Amino acid sequence: MIADVITIFPDLVESALAAGVVGRARERGVVDLRVRDLRAFTDDRHRTVDDVPYGGGPGMVMKPEPIWRAVEAITAERGPASAVVLMSPQGRTLTHAMADAMSRLDRLVVICGRYEGVDERVTETLVTHEVSIGDYVLTGGELPALVLLDAVTRLVPGVVGDAGSVEIDSFVRGLLDHPHYTRPAEFRGLKVPEVLLSGNHAAIDSWRREQRIRRTCERRPELMAQADLTDEERRAYVARSTTGADDRTEEE
Repeated sequence: MIADVITIFPDLVESALAAGVVGRARERGVVDLRVRDLRAFTDDRHRTVDDVPYGGGPGMVMKPEPIWRAVEAITAERGPASAVVLMSPQGRTLTHAMADAMSRLDRLVVICGRYEGVDERVTETLVTHEVSIGDYVLTGGELPALVLLDAVTRLVPGVVGDAGSVEIDSFVRGLLDHPHYTRPAEFRGLKVPEVLLSGNHAAIDSWRREQRIRRTCERRPELMAQADLTDEERRAYVARSTTGADDRTEEE
């Protein structure tokens, strides 16, 4: 996957993309992520990327010309983007399904908004997707862009060492993940569930399925309506719904 991030804070974005799983994937050439300084595409000596809004009002608005030039330069260098994404609190909320779909695209361009927003002509004619990471406002689109790229990149084959760990993540099939434990078996009087120490893999799998159902019902019940359940999970869900049992465990 190829992705370019357009920002007025390239050092901030570059430092984050150089770390962890994403950084190692870049080093190995599994993904090609580049950061573009929007100010490099301005044409005045002050490298201006914003101006006052027409009609008055507080704050500044990002100008269309530098963003347009940046996208055109990236297109000339790397080819047309499969998606041009604007990080915006007005966009669709990022989901696993959205990240999965973007991970299958060849080329992404991600624009980091700032100030009061981006000139609407950019949004109307250049941007293909507006994406939000939640119902709140940050000072800029850099952190949301990093969230998006992290969510997307880890789904690209070869990025995460153990592909199985991605397949059982929360939201992959519409369910939250089951609880996880590691050594020691007892910590400050809190014990690991006996089933996980039993060596009985069938029992462990069954316990984990039940825990995924339980956690999703308790914490995000709205997800159950569209969850992709196996037959066993559906039976567990029906049984839980019928009994109305509350089996919360000590770790919560």
